[in-house]
Amino acid sequence: MRIEQLTITRFAVALSVVVFHFGKSVAPFSHEAINYLVLQANVGVSYFFILSGLVMIAAYGQKDRLQAGRYLQKRFARLYPVHLFAILLLLSFKLTFNGKIDYSGLFLNVALLQSWIPGYALSFNYPAWSLSTEFFFYASFPFLFNHFYKKYSLRHITIGVLVVFVCSQLLFHGLFHTAYDGKSIPFHDFIYYFPLMHLNEFLLGNLAGLFLLRHQSRKGNYDLPILGLLLIVVVLLKFNFGLVYHNGLLAFFFVPLIVLIALNEGLLARLSKSRICIFLGDISYGIYILQVPVFKWGNVLWPSRIAALKGQPELLFFLNLFVLIVLSAVSYTYFEKPLRNIISNWRRNGKQTTDNKSRESTPLRNELNK
Repeated sequence: MRIEQLTITRFAVALSVVVFHFGKSVAPFSHEAINYLVLQANVGVSYFFILSGLVMIAAYGQKDRLQAGRYLQKRFARLYPVHLFAILLLLSFKLTFNGKIDYSGLFLNVALLQSWIPGYALSFNYPAWSLSTEFFFYASFPFLFNHFYKKYSLRHITIGVLVVFVCSQLLFHGLFHTAYDGKSIPFHDFIYYFPLMHLNEFLLGNLAGLFLLRHQSRKGNYDLPILGLLLIVVVLLKFNFGLVYHNGLLAFFFVPLIVLIALNEGLLARLSKSRICIFLGDISYGIYILQVPVFKWGNVLWPSRIAALKGQPELLFFLNLFVLIVLSAVSYTYFEKPLRNIISNWRRNGKQTTDNKSRESTPLRNELNK
């Protein structure tokens, strides 16, 4: 299975989230023809959660049992170094320009607990709320894997996951339409960012991964179905009839989209396996988590040094975006990968090193380490 072809989708989604945060009011994203897509690009986080669930199963699904300590060590090594780098960049910005520091939010961000506390989910580095939620998924995965996915049939797992999904959507939309006044920040944080409200997305990704492991032989040219699903998502975002897609409602389309991309052998798959696409997918995490510090620093520094940027929001946005991509590439190559290897290999004996190198030689294992 060539799951590397999913990496470019992470870059595309990370880029869309950056535009959602910083580019919705600049051309060409402000044009009415595409602005509705930009204004709802935060649904990309749901895509990330589902994809993460699938990759976890794809990477570990053949194991009989998952060792929680070793697994969490690798997940920590994947997430935390760049997360801490982003915090330090933001902290230095606030200290340099005498910005107000929310120490409670800072502590919760460092501890990856902010999404659990209504009112603090978007504190400090606000995109990191998803990391807080994601790490909850990772902490839950060994238990789910050992006690459910390895003990029950796919049919029973499917029923359980779908029950969780339906209940989550009913709860979310019920709270949104009956109790949310649009102004209560703590309640907003609860219904939008509380980890348990997003668990359904990760579980659906797990379910998709289990399906993928059973149907690896169904590879083929799925270019047209993939494009068709993308078109359906675009139409749904254009005509959403008052629905809120933020908490996983689009999973009905994201799940088959991810599975079809993973099984695809058409032109889209061949293009997505190019070196540049793989590399852009590799640096997508940095693009996502470093966006706020890069844009905060850039919005202050560049106009003060380049007179042509004053009153030119479009040029400033694209300059910041270019810097973000370059910094993410440099960070991935010289900071993220080396630290990830150091943390992942800490306290490993020779036998574990040999065994894990053998197990991680497959494309699926390589995808997990990205």
